[in-house]
Amino acid sequence: MDGDHKKYTEANRKAWNEVTPYHQKANRERLLRSFAQPGFSCLDETITGKIREIGIAGKEVAQLGCNNGRELISLKNLGAKRAVGFDISDAAIDEARALAAHAGVACEFVRTDIYEIPQEFQSNFDLIYISIGVLAWMPDLERFFGIASGILRPGGYVLIYEMHPFMQMVDEQKKDPPVQLKESYFRKEPWVDTESLDYYTHAKYDSSPQYNFPYTISKLFMSLLRSNISIKFIGEYESDISCCFTDLEKMEAGLPMSYILVGEKRAE
Repeated sequence: MDGDHKKYTEANRKAWNEVTPYHQKANRERLLRSFAQPGFSCLDETITGKIREIGIAGKEVAQLGCNNGRELISLKNLGAKRAVGFDISDAAIDEARALAAHAGVACEFVRTDIYEIPQEFQSNFDLIYISIGVLAWMPDLERFFGIASGILRPGGYVLIYEMHPFMQMVDEQKKDPPVQLKESYFRKEPWVDTESLDYYTHAKYDSSPQYNFPYTISKLFMSLLRSNISIKFIGEYESDISCCFTDLEKMEAGLPMSYILVGEKRAE
């Protein structure tokens, strides 16, 4: 892994730096208006309910893969004592800092490869938040959760709100039901793409290569357990938090489109 992961993470860093201006153009004004409201949160009711159930008031919180900071600022507004976001994209971190300053919310943002989070953050946090789209960018899931475990205090929680890996099988180009499956659930090789990463306005441009990595629920569970994190809750939902399959939410059969997982770091 040590010799290989930089090939993937640095390529993805470049791709995210390229797309961030497109995302800013689509969202900047809306985000500035929203976060001008004291206490604003962009988090939906489903994950907000789980956050309140776990308890966030007075806790030190980290987000791995924080993007433009909107979710981390929301976590701070929900009562976190300290909020630190980590992301590999230089452009996204710059935007996150600007958004937090505009909102008047004290958050810290660190530009880093997640696999290289500085030692100073070891055992710093009570809660780690991982949201939609992060896990698929990670070439080594077990090592990723080892990093997460390292910056958690014993008894601290990992909270994941992600697209269900079942949706990796679905043909995104097939917009009308019935669902068509184009990939094996047990795929091993990463997807390599050079098309636009702009999922807001779908602007067309030639992207640097991007690498996405498939995983299964069993791989997710085992990676957590091997990282000294016990699984306390798993919930699967029919809601499309990726905004890529909104048409499929209407199917009567119901598809597993997202999930929430809560893990707790065991005492050493």
